[in-house]
Amino acid sequence: MNPDLYCQEKCAASGSSFYYSFLFLPAERRRAIMALYAFCREVDDVVDECHDISIASTKLAWWRQEVERVASGDPTHPVGLALKGVGGQFSLPKEQLLEIIDGMEMDLQQSRYLDFKGLSLYCYRVASVVGLLAAEIFGFKDRQTQKYAHDLGMAFQLTNIIRDIGEDARRGRIYIPMDELKQFNVPAADILNAKYSDNFTALMQFQAERAEKYYEQAFAQLPAVDRKSQRPGLIMAAIYRTLLDEIKRENFQVLHQRIALTPVRKIWIACKTWAFA
Repeated sequence: MNPDLYCQEKCAASGSSFYYSFLFLPAERRRAIMALYAFCREVDDVVDECHDISIASTKLAWWRQEVERVASGDPTHPVGLALKGVGGQFSLPKEQLLEIIDGMEMDLQQSRYLDFKGLSLYCYRVASVVGLLAAEIFGFKDRQTQKYAHDLGMAFQLTNIIRDIGEDARRGRIYIPMDELKQFNVPAADILNAKYSDNFTALMQFQAERAEKYYEQAFAQLPAVDRKSQRPGLIMAAIYRTLLDEIKRENFQVLHQRIALTPVRKIWIACKTWAFA
């Protein structure tokens, strides 16, 4: 299959909110961001879909080698070929691609985080690094935009953690820091057994407020000169914040279900944001 088409289908099949922001980009930038996102999906799928840790580790090691092959100009996978194809126009350093894999590998090494400092490293690797690479693809003039991209990535990942808490628990993972579970008197067993309580609701409200602070911090750091070029990120943010609002309206009933926005609603938010951002 054509590498670009492979990446496009990988992005579309994921159902991700990010996909809707990519559609507004010029062709070359769209090719690049879809190649990056397809890469993220490939390495994330290794961790989520492979239940044997040794096999998952082997597959991630293969992807590390593929990143090296992209850098040397000799990739073999359709995603690697797509990354090579856009590498001459956009800066996608192999060190950052490898750091994304480092983040995915953390899921194989631990299923709990003692505190937010430890969780922040994970969020940085799997989300903020992606945000920095995406900002490069979208284009910017002021380096302050990198701080915006970093914090927006953090906000997205914290929103993901809230949305996916039940799904992650069924995989044996809890991303809410252990010291915060203790602070709100929510036993890990309640998360794993999908047990709701007033304490759980208070805990999730605390997580949502943290995510909101990162959104606000990100927006405050986006220079006016780069606002137009960074509209795809603003579309993602509008969709994700709407999702977070929906989760709050559902009183954080996220342990037994995955709350999501419909594709039509995502497209409407994307069009509205693109027009007025």
